[in-house]
Amino acid sequence: MRLNKLIKITLTLLILTSSTIIALAQKAPIKLIILDPGHGHATYMQGRMYDGLDPEVHVYAPAGPDVETYLNSINRSNSRSTNPTKWKIVLYTGTDYLEKMLAEKKGNAVIISGNNSKKANYIRRSIEAGLHVLADKPLAVTPEDFEKLKESFDLAAKKNVLLFDPMDLRYDISNILQRELAATKELFGTLKKGSIDDPSLIQANLHHFLKFSGTEPARRPAWFFDIEQQGHGITDVSTHLVDMTQWAAFPDQILNAKKDIKILSSKEWTTDLTPSEFKLITRVGYPDYLKKYLKDSILSVYANGEINYTIKGIHSRVSVLWKYREPVGSGDTHYALMRGTKADLELRQGAEEQHKATLYIKAAAGIGSEDFSKTIDQVKLKFQQKYPGFDLIKKGNEYIVKPGTYKATNSAEIAISYILDNKMPAWEVPNLIAKYYTTTGAIRNIKRD
Repeated sequence: MRLNKLIKITLTLLILTSSTIIALAQKAPIKLIILDPGHGHATYMQGRMYDGLDPEVHVYAPAGPDVETYLNSINRSNSRSTNPTKWKIVLYTGTDYLEKMLAEKKGNAVIISGNNSKKANYIRRSIEAGLHVLADKPLAVTPEDFEKLKESFDLAAKKNVLLFDPMDLRYDISNILQRELAATKELFGTLKKGSIDDPSLIQANLHHFLKFSGTEPARRPAWFFDIEQQGHGITDVSTHLVDMTQWAAFPDQILNAKKDIKILSSKEWTTDLTPSEFKLITRVGYPDYLKKYLKDSILSVYANGEINYTIKGIHSRVSVLWKYREPVGSGDTHYALMRGTKADLELRQGAEEQHKATLYIKAAAGIGSEDFSKTIDQVKLKFQQKYPGFDLIKKGNEYIVKPGTYKATNSAEIAISYILDNKMPAWEVPNLIAKYYTTTGAIRNIKRD
């Protein structure tokens, strides 16, 4: 009897010890690997030093301007006078950089942010090696990529690693408040069904090819302008917009791509660049692979697009527009509209808002002004409990939302928490699949203007 009791105690201690080891392993610092960085988003987790991230970062890439741009960005962060970072970069630039990364496995999480035509392979190989994958959007730019992405998610589940694309717009306070106010039934009611000509959910972005880092133009790689490498406009930036539609309108709900989403129409059109404009952006002349987009030396870039679709029966639209150069004092802008049975929630970021994201509330047709004013007062008191200083300021026939005090976070902090806990919300993966089902599905029957 004593022997049996001793065995039971020993087994219990072993189980507890094993559980502790597993828990500690999950909370162990994240060691980052950067694979073939070709986009500025490769540095998104290195803007400052984060708890949970090892300062030593291993970089594997082909030699060339893309990795040099990444290294220059890290060097600037490490040498800045205010809150400098302390990243220690270990660089490998052999032609066998991918195989070298997989063989050495110097980290447990890989950031993939570069040429989108390579992503499907990079993602698959990294997951096979047992690495968490943080891939910059888009994870898929063609219907074929989408099928490969679904397979990668299945493999990630078997390997017990995470695959996801960090979404910055979720952590902007204006978007957070639009989401929360839409969930406030006494104010918003429920989503209207809308129509293809008058959708109830609209997300739109304006972007610029030429941006400045200080006084110098920020460099974009030449392949960024090839839809066979970067993807169409509606499979690139629109990823953020489709994500915002799902996240704001159907919070914490698990979506079924085939059952909940129906593509109605999609179209795309070009932004044209002159040779001098292209060279200022890229530092190079036109490479051969872009010649198919040239006419009389003018480069036509299929960067602009629009998708009309329904999600759970609600008519939705996302559109993205690219211009050559951002105006002085401005930058990229975001627009979002949610139409409810009691109110509209509209996010604007134009000149009137001094290019700062500003949320407006307007009573829906048929809602009396006196009753709506009372509801506004009730909502104001309710939100002030969570956001001290929150206010709703009347201007004409609408109300401007003043956010008040809030605790800011960002996609890097969320990514760190996902990996340390080795867990994401139950809706994240199915909704990722729904998102790319929408964007890649939209190019099957795309029309060109």
